Amino acid sequence: MTGSAKRGRPAHPDVLTPTEWRIVDAVRHGMSNREIARRRGVSSDAVKFHLANVEAKLQIESGSALRFWAGVPADSALKRRGETMNQGLQLGPIGQISRDVSDIEKAVAWYRDVLGLPHLYTFGNLAFFDCGGTRLFLDVRESGEPPGQESVLYFRVDDITAAHQQLMARGVQFTDAPHLIHRHDNGVEEWMAFFEDLEGRTLAIMCQVTPS
Repeated sequence: MTGSAKRGRPAHPDVLTPTEWRIVDAVRHGMSNREIARRRGVSSDAVKFHLANVEAKLQIESGSALRFWAGVPADSALKRRGETMNQGLQLGPIGQISRDVSDIEKAVAWYRDVLGLPHLYTFGNLAFFDCGGTRLFLDVRESGEPPGQESVLYFRVDDITAAHQQLMARGVQFTDAPHLIHRHDNGVEEWMAFFEDLEGRTLAIMCQVTPS
């Protein structure tokens, strides 16, 4: 062993590590440190440690600023696709509608067995059903508040990066940058970004990206 040999982990090829990317996406999705810790199965101090590293690497001063950072992982299908829409913005059909529920297990049984909707998959307190091509998303509020009365509409777009930029140029106020929601076992990525209508109600654009 030479005296010049370096110890520790080798430098990661991306600007952030995989763990840091997952935490960044959770922050951009609006999750609190406590919620991120619970979902990741780690301590709140661990989340704070990773966020401090992220903010130092990106030279971002706060978590609120991080929500609007539009970075994409180097190994993402969205990054590799690298396409930009040249045509005018066209919001696609509604791809998803969300509803709050009080008990996810009872809700899954009711929508599946009583209404007869095809159950796609469940992740913890999140469940998804197929409604003739439109996805129904059920979620339990982390705060313990009762279910809300309004649903969130998610519009499909072909290129979420370009759609985000064009809508911002038109004065749309986004609450976060496009971020990865989930990567399926087959590699398909789900990306979303949220904004508000004139009454302050939440809307979203969503994009499914298939690996090339």
